[in-house]
Parts: sequence; C-alpha cells; structure tokens
Amino acid sequence: MQIAFAFARKHLAGAAAVLFAAALAVSFVLPVQAHALDVERWTAKPNKDGDNTTVLGATATRVTWQGQTAEDESLASVTIEMPEGTTVGAENVKTTVLVGLDRLDAASEAVVDGNDVTVTLAEPAPAGALVMVECNRTLLPGGGGSFGLAGSYTTADGQRHDMPATDQVINVTGTSPAEQLSSWLNQQDWVKAWNSNKFLHLFFDPAIIVTSVPALFAGWLVSIGVVVVSFPLAIPLGLLLSFLRMAKHRLPRAIGATYINIVRGTPLFLQLYIAFFGLPLMGVQMDNFTMGAIVLVMNSSAYLAEIFRAGIQSISQGQFEAARSLGMNGAQTMFFVIIPQTVRRVIPTMTSEFILMYKDTSLLAAVGVTELMMYAKTITAATGNVTPYIVAAGFYLIVTIPLTKLINTMEARMSNGRRKHKKGPADRSITSAASVVPDSDAGVARSIRLSETFAGPASQTDAATRIYEDAKRNGNHISH
Repeated sequence: MQIAFAFARKHLAGAAAVLFAAALAVSFVLPVQAHALDVERWTAKPNKDGDNTTVLGATATRVTWQGQTAEDESLASVTIEMPEGTTVGAENVKTTVLVGLDRLDAASEAVVDGNDVTVTLAEPAPAGALVMVECNRTLLPGGGGSFGLAGSYTTADGQRHDMPATDQVINVTGTSPAEQLSSWLNQQDWVKAWNSNKFLHLFFDPAIIVTSVPALFAGWLVSIGVVVVSFPLAIPLGLLLSFLRMAKHRLPRAIGATYINIVRGTPLFLQLYIAFFGLPLMGVQMDNFTMGAIVLVMNSSAYLAEIFRAGIQSISQGQFEAARSLGMNGAQTMFFVIIPQTVRRVIPTMTSEFILMYKDTSLLAAVGVTELMMYAKTITAATGNVTPYIVAAGFYLIVTIPLTKLINTMEARMSNGRRKHKKGPADRSITSAASVVPDSDAGVARSIRLSETFAGPASQTDAATRIYEDAKRNGNHISH
C-alpha cells in the first residue's frame, strides 16, 4: 500500500511539472495582451461667469481627454463618444502628444460623426507617450446631466479596444433657452464684428441683452408690484394730509404742514436709509418689500397732499355756495361736489407722481430690495458689462413713455375743454362745455344743475327755482 501511494505521488508531481513547463512555454510564444493606455483625464472647462466650478450646457467650453499609453504599446487612433446632443466642430479638435517633458510634432486628423469624435494620428504615438485630445468650443447638452466616458481606441498593430473604465464624470448644469440663444449669438460672425467696437460691446452686447431680459423681467415685476401696492395707499393718505393742511384749527394745520415740509424737504434716499437701518435698531423688523412700500407711501403722500390742496383750492367758491344752498353739509359738499371735480383736474399731475414713484423704486436697490436695478447691478458686476443697465432702462421706458403720452393727451384735452357732445332738448339751456368759464355765472348754474342729483326729487325743482329767482333779483343773468 505504501509503495503504491508513493508511486502515485511520484507520477502526480511529474505531471504537474510537465504542465508548468507547458504554460511557461506558451507565455513566451504568445505575448500577453494589455490595455494600451490608462485614462488620466476626462474634464470640461467651467464656463459660467464668476464661477470656477460650473459647466453650463449649450455654452462653449473645452472638453479634454487625456490617456497614458502602456510601455510596450503605441496608440494609433482614439474615438470619444460625446454625450447625446453635443455639438463640436472637427476644426476645433486639437491633439497633443508628449513623451516625458518633450512635446512631439504629431500630425493628426479629426473626424466628427454625430456624437463620435475620432482622432487618427499620422504616426502612432510612441510607447509610453501621453496623448491629449482637446475639443474646443464644444456645446454640451443644454439640458445638463452627468456624463461619463465612452469610446474606443486602436493600437499600432490594428487591435481595437473599448475605452478603459474611469470614475471621472463631467457634470453639466442645464441652461435656459435664453442662455442657449446667447451662446449661439456669441458664435455668429456678425456678433463678433459688432462686439469688436468697444462702445457697442460695453453698452449693447447682443448676447448679454438676450440673457439679461429674462433675469431683469423678474425684477421689473417686483418694481411694478411695489408701485401698484404703494400708490393706491398714498392717495387717501395724501388726501387726509391736504385736509389737515387746510384745516381752520391751528393744531391739525401745523401737523399737516410739518409732515409735508419734512418729507418733501429731505431726499427719499435718506428716508430709505433711516427706515432700513434705523428701525431695526429699535427692534422693528419686517421684510424689505414691505418696508420699501411703506417708505414710498409716506414719501409720495406728502407730494399728493400738495397736489390735492392745489386742486381743491382751484375750485370756484361758487361751487361751495351752490352746494350748501341745496342743503348739503360741509362733508357732503366736499365728497360729492368738490373732490370729484378736483380729481379730474389733478389726474395729469397724479400720473406724473405715479411715474416718479415708479422711477424711485430704483433707489430700493441700495437697501437690498431685489427689484429691477438690483438685478441689473448683479448682472453687471458678474459680466463687467454695462449692457444690463441699458436693458433696465428699456424696462423703465416701457411704463414711463406710454404714461407720459397719456399725460400729454389729458392735458391737451383739458386745455381745450371737455369732449364736445351734441346738444339735445334737455341741455340747450346749458352753455357748451368749451365756452363755460368755471368762475362765471353760467359755470355756477351748470354745477348747481349737476349737483341737484344729490337732493331729493321733490326739492330739486324748488331749489333751482329759488336760486334762479334770487339771482334774478340781484341782477345776475343765468342763461337758459
């Protein structure tokens, strides 16, 4: 038994030795196939202004691939599969071959087929060389995403291999249609010629205009919102201040005059600083939008108070007397007779005040309110270009020019009298609006007839008859 076991072990050892020798012989006859390179770099250059880490999609950037060939292999060609939706021109592909610290003058040909970029070297890269392919002015997908490396390469002996796996990815941030259009404009020849002029580039850069409009639109809505909220609140406050300013008693008149003089006598910019930086020290905290609206209301109400006061004082005293003769008290006279006429007279001036308030919202940028000017200031600081301010000016003009035209139309209509209307049998006794002078007897009579609607039906005829008879006894002539 022992002899048999030893004999078997001897034969097994001999068989193992034979197999080892055979494997060693095969290893010398057939060379080991190894990857020709290792991927060392798969990156894209950040292309967002003011940000050294973000790669924007649909915006020109440089995509770089870099591989290190093996010591016993040389590289003949490389095919890089770009992410779906990438745009790159073959003329913008550059290849560099380095051996140690020496750069070789390696000729190459680049071919772009869909999303594949194939670079073929005229002479295979030496073994152990570093090969770098740069795709300049590449537009990565506008939708953004994370993109790994895919592709293949060919060695000098004609063998093709898949691109080695790597954990490097290119993270792309999605861009809006406006940013994509801006990127496209930057590549147009006419835009390059336009921007070659320094003035046009700094003030009217087409690409920056395209990207600024949607960003500034949000700030424009905030500016409009501030005015829409503030101006209606300033009107009743201004009317109240005008009543205080015209009060018979000294105390309310002093209060109204003091407020109006202080607010009108100090800059709005200073009032904003006092509110935004002074009130928080007293423990008064509120959001910037609300604080800005309150300051604008307080400022505009002082100016509106003087506008209303001038309008009220422009109404003839005969209007007051006619209304009182119909049995109206002071409040009724003011709210039903005087104020409606005042509002019609001061509408152009009120519209001018609205325009001034709208433009004054630009001062809110100095205290942190993200309105139109704040957005323009931020974009200008990021781009180093004045174009966003020009775009902001356009947004202001969208509102101010139509309103200015409206003011001119209203003033022209008021200077020529109210719109003429065809006389009927019921109003032949009233002189036409264009020929009625507000302070004349005819004007007083016309106002009385308009005010009679506030009295009872039974008393309207008696009141008109009594006023007419009194005027006739006094020698006044009122046209029928």
